Amino acid sequence: MQELRLEDEGAFFHYLCMEPDLFDVLLQRVGPRITKANTNWRESLQPGLKLAVTLRYLATGEKYPALQYSYRVSHSTISLFVPEVCQAIRDEFKDEVMKCPNSPQEWQPIADEFKTRWNVPHACGALDGKHVAVRCPPNSGSQYHSYNGSFSVVLLALVDANYLFLWTDVGGFGAMSDSQIFNESELKQCLVDGTINFPDPNSLPNDDGDTPYFILADDAFAPRTHLMKPYSMKGLTRKERIYNYCISRGRRVVENAFGILAQSFQVLLTTMQRCPEVVQDVTEACICLHNLMRVRYPTLQNAILDQEDANHNLTPVEWRQTANMHEVQQVVVPNRDTRAGKTQREYLTLYFNSAAGSVPWQDRMV
Repeated sequence: MQELRLEDEGAFFHYLCMEPDLFDVLLQRVGPRITKANTNWRESLQPGLKLAVTLRYLATGEKYPALQYSYRVSHSTISLFVPEVCQAIRDEFKDEVMKCPNSPQEWQPIADEFKTRWNVPHACGALDGKHVAVRCPPNSGSQYHSYNGSFSVVLLALVDANYLFLWTDVGGFGAMSDSQIFNESELKQCLVDGTINFPDPNSLPNDDGDTPYFILADDAFAPRTHLMKPYSMKGLTRKERIYNYCISRGRRVVENAFGILAQSFQVLLTTMQRCPEVVQDVTEACICLHNLMRVRYPTLQNAILDQEDANHNLTPVEWRQTANMHEVQQVVVPNRDTRAGKTQREYLTLYFNSAAGSVPWQDRMV
């Protein structure tokens, strides 16, 4: 570790997926939480060693027996302190780097960034879910058995226009769909009762009718005034295809956020041999580190993001060419859309097809 730090910072980054300066910040903040007292029998492991082993595990997903030869720490000891370090990272940073807005003043900049970067006004985030594979928990029956044949917990996340995670729900049963998990979540309750405190409805750019603020989602969810999704893909008119393009262009941020997360912390691509509670701590630690790196080094991961060329054609890049976390199965339940949600979607369809809300290149994209 010292040789990498002094002689090759690039290799240090590739080894731990982290800059040396950020490692030092983590050690300073998390170190007191993971320091143990020495005993008459043995000296405790240094917190820097525990942190380095944990970050290497998160970055690569290496098995504990493989890590023990790199650090000369037994795999049984590693299995004890890795969950502790992940929990310490989560407890130390979660409220700082993953704070969900709870006032109109905090939501407005997020909506403004969606409008500026992705041409979707009034969007306050993009919502999606992914499977995190786990060993079958004992006595769990088929609860964690997902549609792809593996066992998993579900990570449901809300992401802003800059690929930062705003809210997560980790630990849903793998047999559940993301809409089922959403319907039982605190986020859904806050949206329904208004305590999420979106800005008051106001007019879209170049328009004069008041439109509520909303979250972007995929076809698994029901359209509500606070949740907009694309039209189903059968029998679409040209106007509906343009609406789908505009909404999906904004939704792409959550796909990219998951892609960055999985490529940076490849433990999420493995089948973790731990109980769901530990998997939850590991996953939330990865998300906290992701947000921390996005805030401190906002351009560092841009090379692995989807790119748009000068003509706004999509150029898929690195993370789409490699393994990624599995999508959550979509369970479509008929007749669950609200009249107000459908009306708002139709209004947005007209808006995106009008001179007020269209973008010059959209006709080429459908």
